[in-house]
Amino acid sequence: MEKLCKKLFDLARPYLSVRSNQEHTEASFSFAKELQKQLGGSQEIIFPAIILHDVGWSAVPEELHLQAFGPKNVDLKINRIHEVKGAKIAEKLLQEVPLGNQEREEICRIIKNHDSGKNPLTLEEKIVKDADKLFRFSPRGFSIDAERFGINPQEYWHILNDFKELWFFNELGKTFAVRGLEKVQDQMLK
Repeated sequence: MEKLCKKLFDLARPYLSVRSNQEHTEASFSFAKELQKQLGGSQEIIFPAIILHDVGWSAVPEELHLQAFGPKNVDLKINRIHEVKGAKIAEKLLQEVPLGNQEREEICRIIKNHDSGKNPLTLEEKIVKDADKLFRFSPRGFSIDAERFGINPQEYWHILNDFKELWFFNELGKTFAVRGLEKVQDQMLK
């Protein structure tokens, strides 16, 4: 699994050069590994899906990104484009690694719904969704997002604190979010 993940990271790198996606993806992958370790689920689905989940942002003009995500997003259609295009890019990249057709299809289905899908069908999908969101709750992700959204850190902390109740599909994901917000708050108090 380690070789497969390294290969996918290498293949995805050109598509992750926008929106701090390389850093986001690496952190989300770490969260996914920890969630999978404690909750179970298929590594063959979870790990490729989290590595490739945001490759579709490379197909969206950069000037439109901030309209598509975050607390001030105004056009969820743009966000949907990154999911659909991302699934197509992922389908192509997954041909380069040894996975079965069923795994490829499931990975692409998760990518196609990782932001917009409100009712995840599998544990693997729940883990990918939670790992993706957890980056925002890490001190580094919090800092990047507060700056890019132009939101006062205190205000952004409260926004995320409210969203943690809505965003997470696993109690463990919510627990990680609470811990992340505690670390962020400690840093803000220094």
